Amino acid sequence: MSTDASGDQMGEDDLAEGQVPITALQEHFSVSFTRMIAYAAGCSIKPHETDYEGVDITIVSSCEYHGYYGPQFELQLKCTHQESLLKDDSMTWRMKAKPFRKLTRGKRFIPAYLGVLLIPREPEPWLNVDDWGLFTRSRMFWESAENLRHDGPIKDYHTVHLPRRNLFTVDQLRGIMKSIGDAEEGQR
Repeated sequence: MSTDASGDQMGEDDLAEGQVPITALQEHFSVSFTRMIAYAAGCSIKPHETDYEGVDITIVSSCEYHGYYGPQFELQLKCTHQESLLKDDSMTWRMKAKPFRKLTRGKRFIPAYLGVLLIPREPEPWLNVDDWGLFTRSRMFWESAENLRHDGPIKDYHTVHLPRRNLFTVDQLRGIMKSIGDAEEGQR
């Protein structure tokens, strides 16, 4: 029996058709979802070989803004089918202490964000394609690591709240880039 990313044992129910672990499919689907939004916004993606630094990808703009040319930010991606995590005003996510501290450390040169993709429970409805186009019921909520910082001690886990108004869309991604690009020199 194999284990998933959290170290929990995986049974046959944790494998999708073709024997690919659901957690691996979710990871790839969240990156693919993010890529589609980024490309539609005119941005590019820099992949990371590992997420040792607490991030999975870097999203880069080629636009020039008031403060910077080519703003970018790092993104830690998570994926879940747990609809119960979606509350009236936010998406809640329980992070392990070590990755939370890595993501929110204050001395980051490049700004960091957390994105949590909420997908339907079963793999089949994650994505539908017909002659009208591509459709997914999935949606991602985001928040800047700076806004997630927590000053108190964290033992094992910390629950974060990503506002529902922070829906990862083309317009919101462009807004993030403008916010980073328009910052005064030295402020990111």
